[in-house]
Amino acid sequence: MITKRIIPCLDVKNGRVVKGVNFQGLSDVSSPVELGKYYGERGADELVFYDITASAEGRALFTDILKEVASTIFIPLTVGGGINTLNDFDRVLKCGADKVSVNSGAIKDPNLIYEAAKRYGDQCVVLSVDAKRVNGEFRVFAKGGREDTGMNALEWIKRGVDNGAGEIVLNSIDTDGVKGGFDLAMLGAVTRLVSVPVIASGGAGRAEDFVTLFKELPKVDAGLAASIFHFGEVKIEELKKILKENGISVRL
Repeated sequence: MITKRIIPCLDVKNGRVVKGVNFQGLSDVSSPVELGKYYGERGADELVFYDITASAEGRALFTDILKEVASTIFIPLTVGGGINTLNDFDRVLKCGADKVSVNSGAIKDPNLIYEAAKRYGDQCVVLSVDAKRVNGEFRVFAKGGREDTGMNALEWIKRGVDNGAGEIVLNSIDTDGVKGGFDLAMLGAVTRLVSVPVIASGGAGRAEDFVTLFKELPKVDAGLAASIFHFGEVKIEELKKILKENGISVRL
């Protein structure tokens, strides 16, 4: 049985971790360095670091804070935000990232996934997709969920995997920050389509949401969340015990 991963996400703006609802109304949480270290010590399997306004502001990702986070943790680190070129991949990997997450940059230049996978390997390239229901279809949104691209999310994900993306982070804007559970319909559609690892993001409100996720969709590899971990509503050690009690394989 494949071990399921639990991944906290640090949404970083101006050097601080923030969290909002449906990508709106961001509130300040903590230092990314302190939180990263905390999660590394509390049983997180991986950590995701997103510079959430880099793309919208048209600038490069903050590398000084990233270096500090990378130097304090000993679990795999995925980094995204403002990744538009192979140079951006290179810069972030040199700062200590294990994987690079690309979203808006791949939408602007779909060839970026292929080129990055060729240079650094599929396992290094994570395609992050912000998707939302529009007129009965799953639509891809860019720039931190602000801009409807008009692209069908399932077609875009299939294309990304065909080009060499080794992992998919699927964030449902419909459920993001609402804490009503993961978007099982959207995730199910993606896991039926691709064979690479799929990480579920958006909607976790309690430990039972992770149990439901992995039981209903055994092909989902990991659950990602932010505020419920940041504010101590769900503790990772306790979550993993609950998952194990429910017959779900996790690393304790």
